[in-house]
Amino acid sequence: MRKLLALLFVSFSTITAYAQDADAALEQSGFQFMKEKFIEGGWFFMSLVLVCLILGLAFCIERIITLNIATANTDKLLQRIDENLKAGDMNGAMEVAKSTQGPTASVLYEGLRNAPNGPAAVEKAIVSYGSVQMGLLEKGLVWIALFIAIAPMLGFMGTVLGMIGAFDEIERVGDISPSIVAGGIKVALLTTVFGLIVAIILQIFYNYIVSKIDGIVNRMEDASISLVDVMSRNNVFK
Repeated sequence: MRKLLALLFVSFSTITAYAQDADAALEQSGFQFMKEKFIEGGWFFMSLVLVCLILGLAFCIERIITLNIATANTDKLLQRIDENLKAGDMNGAMEVAKSTQGPTASVLYEGLRNAPNGPAAVEKAIVSYGSVQMGLLEKGLVWIALFIAIAPMLGFMGTVLGMIGAFDEIERVGDISPSIVAGGIKVALLTTVFGLIVAIILQIFYNYIVSKIDGIVNRMEDASISLVDVMSRNNVFK
């Protein structure tokens, strides 16, 4: 019990000293400060946390680029399809949808392709292919979520192992002097800090990507409903 209380006291002292170091580091560049603390945290767990950050950011950037390419002007697309259908050019309307990038255009193309089979077939094709496009939009999100969960866990694991090492050091030396265990506890706390930083960064990107996907899906659903109205208005279903 005395060892535990002493270790808690040392932990509090280490946290206080770390806060004082952080205040002093405001005079330095933020990047330099983070780099120094990253190196002090130990190479093994810090390397794993860094890998989570790099891979997570890679998936985030890929999704953001893909979703930006997938974003299309649905109003303009529907207008061009409407113009072709008014002229009785179904092939032209299909070509417009086929030549436009994005999941919305792909769903509209499937709807136009099934027009000869009636409105029920069009709606069924839109729903079925819409589910496929949603799956493609959400591709990679599970990996981003995985890195968001793993990064702080690795940090916590590093902290726990560091605390165990501090107990071992106290037992080996037979002394509860702060100078003996302060270094180990500092390293342990740094792994948690950087694990949480990585998780926060990736969580922000994850929420942005999810909101982007929701916007694309909403526009896709609105465009699908509008397509059926446009086809009915132009007497496509006979």
